[in-house]
Amino acid sequence: MPAFPSPYKMLDWKEKTVQYDQYIFNTTHTGKHLPFVWIDSVKRNFDQNTFGMFTVIGDVRQGKNGSVEFHEALNAMGALMSAGLVGIDKTNQNGFNYVRMAQNYFNTENGWNIMMNNTHPSVALLGGGYGRDWWYDVFPNVLYYAVCDLYPNVPRADSLQRIIANQFYNADSVLNGNYNFSFFDYQQMKGVVNTIPLQQDVAAGHAYVLYSAYQKFGDEKYLRGAMSAMNAYDSQSESRFYEVLMPFGALMGAKLNATQGTNYDIQKYLNWTFDGCKAADGRTGWGVIAERWGDYDVHGLQGSITDGGGYAFLMNSFDLAWPLVPMVKYDTRYALAIGKWMLNVSNAARLFYPYEIDDAHQWLPEHKEITKNVIAYEGLRKFDDYGKENLKGISPVAIGDGPKWVKGQPQESMFSLYSSSQVGIFGSIIEKTNVEGILQLNCNATDFYAANTFPTYLYYNPYAEAKQVSINAPTESVDLYDVLTQQFLAKAITEETTFTIPSGAAQLIVVLPAGSDPEKKDNKILVNDKVIAYLPSSTKQQ
Repeated sequence: MPAFPSPYKMLDWKEKTVQYDQYIFNTTHTGKHLPFVWIDSVKRNFDQNTFGMFTVIGDVRQGKNGSVEFHEALNAMGALMSAGLVGIDKTNQNGFNYVRMAQNYFNTENGWNIMMNNTHPSVALLGGGYGRDWWYDVFPNVLYYAVCDLYPNVPRADSLQRIIANQFYNADSVLNGNYNFSFFDYQQMKGVVNTIPLQQDVAAGHAYVLYSAYQKFGDEKYLRGAMSAMNAYDSQSESRFYEVLMPFGALMGAKLNATQGTNYDIQKYLNWTFDGCKAADGRTGWGVIAERWGDYDVHGLQGSITDGGGYAFLMNSFDLAWPLVPMVKYDTRYALAIGKWMLNVSNAARLFYPYEIDDAHQWLPEHKEITKNVIAYEGLRKFDDYGKENLKGISPVAIGDGPKWVKGQPQESMFSLYSSSQVGIFGSIIEKTNVEGILQLNCNATDFYAANTFPTYLYYNPYAEAKQVSINAPTESVDLYDVLTQQFLAKAITEETTFTIPSGAAQLIVVLPAGSDPEKKDNKILVNDKVIAYLPSSTKQQ
């Protein structure tokens, strides 16, 4: 990937997140395809109303003109997580407690007793849905654990989290290291193979939820379950990257290595993620794109490396940052690589938004006004696969699969809410600095359930010369400590100050109380017995 991608433009991702929430959750909007949310009063699973969000604009399967029950947890919980990451209170917004309403995705009626992508599996079929697909069953629980950390003390949430963790623990015990299935029946507790490729990377999702439960509840059983799932994940002979869960294995491996003394191979997991799945019986070609399409660098986007020459997805690209940015706190060898990748992916991600890519490179510019530039195209293709005459030979093309899903879908269904809902991952992590192209990356933002004692930021300098970067200090006096060099960059600062980042280098800065005296103990760097960083077995940056 290039040190500095071009053409370069960095969006204000936090502002984008706030604007998305304001637009999508405005229930008073009127007009074609509006509003984007509705109330589902069927009261499936719990005796309370829940809410639905259109998967894509104008989705004919959904809402009052479709199935009022067909809506997706990936979309709804992604939006709740995004809002919480930038400080929006979704427990009390315009009279709605959206966080509690989302509990209806906890499937009790079918006996699975986990969060699922729909309020009941049959609901998906009502909307022309899909067969059982394991990541759709596991990722809503990963999202729900994040939502619960952002919005604590919501009634019934703790009990649901425990039940989910117990189900995942029992499932892992039954699987006993063998995740070679298309999905798992959490009622009958058995793995199932169907026409969908096997999804061994789901083990990383199990490990993530179980370790989060261990951090929340302190039950050693969940730690054992997380390590068991990680052992199954690690045992694969090659990448089995299916959708979004593979990179969570890198975070979990790094955390367990740092905190539990394990020896998981983080380099292998990152290679599995970025190089993608090559298994003939897997989702071949699923990985991270590292190319320039036409006049645009699209390096770092996640999706299919091979479909039509390449097909990137916005949701997946957002999701990749969730585990990989906090991972560098637990294995600092990858600070430089992740800093460089984040510059590339966050620059390329803007191309999904219809006002951020020129009309000649998108499928539906004549309808982009309805998006308000906060609802993005689902995907970015190397070449148009619909055969639109004016797009022949054009690369890349912002596009979406919505019109293909079901007869009668409007063209506007290329604009995807479910792809845009997790924008808060970037919104909470990325902040611009005084130097264009040098980002401040918040390593604590998506490190859910961690102590996160001190603010920790990753910086990467893409330039051929050293740069002076500004940082704002809080009101109290603080010191800036670079974990990578184990040196102070500034001491006792109380206002904006600058520090120097060498050419092509990364810095992992922890903001400490003034006068702090870090000490090394085993694999940790401590300040007043609080961990500020972990030391890998090798200090060489990858």
